[in-house]
Amino acid sequence: MDPPSAPAASHDATEPDNSENHISLSRRDSMSQKSEDSQTAADFIRDQMQLEADAREALPYSIKNCTRPLGSLRQNIYACLTCNPPPENPDGPFNAAGICYSCSVQCHGEHELVEIFQKRNFTCDCGTTRFRSDQPCTLRINPDTNTRGHVHSEQPDPNNKYNQNFRNRFCSCSVYYSPQEQKGTMFQCLGLGTHETGGCGEDWYHPGCLVGQGPKWYEKLPKQNPPKSTNHGALAAISEEPTQETGNGQQTSGTETVEDDGDGDVPLPEGFPEEEDFDLLICHKCVEAYPWIKRYAGTPGFLPAVFLRKPDDGPREPPATKKRKLEDDSSMDTADEPSKRIKSDPVAGEGESNRSGPDASEQVKEEGTNDATVPKTSECKLMSLAPAPNGVFSIFTKTDFRDHICHCPACFPNLKPHPQLLEQEDEYEPSLSEGSGDGSTHGSGSLYERGESALKNVDRVRAIEGVMAYNNLKEKLKPFFQQFAESGKAIGAEDIKEYFAKLRGDEQAIKEAGEAAKEDHRKEQSGY
Repeated sequence: MDPPSAPAASHDATEPDNSENHISLSRRDSMSQKSEDSQTAADFIRDQMQLEADAREALPYSIKNCTRPLGSLRQNIYACLTCNPPPENPDGPFNAAGICYSCSVQCHGEHELVEIFQKRNFTCDCGTTRFRSDQPCTLRINPDTNTRGHVHSEQPDPNNKYNQNFRNRFCSCSVYYSPQEQKGTMFQCLGLGTHETGGCGEDWYHPGCLVGQGPKWYEKLPKQNPPKSTNHGALAAISEEPTQETGNGQQTSGTETVEDDGDGDVPLPEGFPEEEDFDLLICHKCVEAYPWIKRYAGTPGFLPAVFLRKPDDGPREPPATKKRKLEDDSSMDTADEPSKRIKSDPVAGEGESNRSGPDASEQVKEEGTNDATVPKTSECKLMSLAPAPNGVFSIFTKTDFRDHICHCPACFPNLKPHPQLLEQEDEYEPSLSEGSGDGSTHGSGSLYERGESALKNVDRVRAIEGVMAYNNLKEKLKPFFQQFAESGKAIGAEDIKEYFAKLRGDEQAIKEAGEAAKEDHRKEQSGY
């Protein structure tokens, strides 16, 4: 009997040690697992401040005020596809609406939005009849209640102009825009005309569509890895066709290839100028709507015309040949080539005898005559330019193009409806959000800084009451933290919620407990 009892005693003696080790390991594992899901107060504050910094970077402007009270502005506009979903038919009836930057965040922040960017002479439609009454503006003051928010059914600005962008369609190809599918850069037209007048209304264009090759023209071209070269410039593909040197020192030929440059950038199609070579775009729709501007193509301040080439127009000529052909056509339409020089030096040009036409003879006859007898056409720069190229084309301007546009009495009526051609437009930008820094007040800065600022502005009596309340809370929290410190268990979010519910005497928790007691068919004693 004794031998069996000794091992049993030995087994009983060692078992508590294994149990303690097991508990210790389990506790460490539990604490390690909990710690991954837990964070200190300092970590929470740091993460919160980082989130707020990221939010300020993504939305740097103030979102306190709607721009509608400011009237018609050139401003960033958004279309809400949730409130005003466009029909599948691009030509179907549609109640378009545009909202300002602040309303896009405060009133439609959880909706599907389309960023249309700058639109001129536009008044925010939020809170107007272009939205349903249950989609009010939450930023403006309601005149009936004199309180902020719940503004609806106001009359929209009748001067607002809408194009296909408010349907989330862009370019002459009317593509339904998807940021995930869109590749490459799109360019916005200066917008001489609205949709009603035959223009585009400041639409956005794919480079390929402006030269008639479509939005994804590059997918049809063979891909080619460029050979390595020690030169800083790109090495052109070898071709027997005529070549032309572009503005950046590279050569192009009639055979186009998409070079795999490794960065995923979509190349520009042949005939489209480099981005650094132009400032603004006037699309072919606006040029056709206001054909008087065609004569400025290729003159000082303007790049040569960029023609809309349809894919079914047949094979295109090499760039060098095409350029020469355009120059030859221009010289055939004009009297002589020197007319191009006259536009840049009008004083010397007045004495040129090789100019033809009634305008030239009038200018020769003007010398030595009274200024009152000088006809207005003599002051017109436009009349000294070569005739407009034939065909449908877009115009690209340089930064100083406004200095070269004629403002004579005959031309000014054409410019008056388009002030963007006379001077650079003022663009409205909301004020920047007040960031962190010294002197921040309540309502600015991070949540932590707002709390500090609020404490500085509290009067002495309330400050003392707050300190007393803080001390009282601290004493109540001590036993709560103590039990976790002794057990080594990490504090979870549910533990905190449960404890504060008890401190508050949470009515919902009491109600739920009462319902549970009824289901258990148990009654509370009157003394509880």
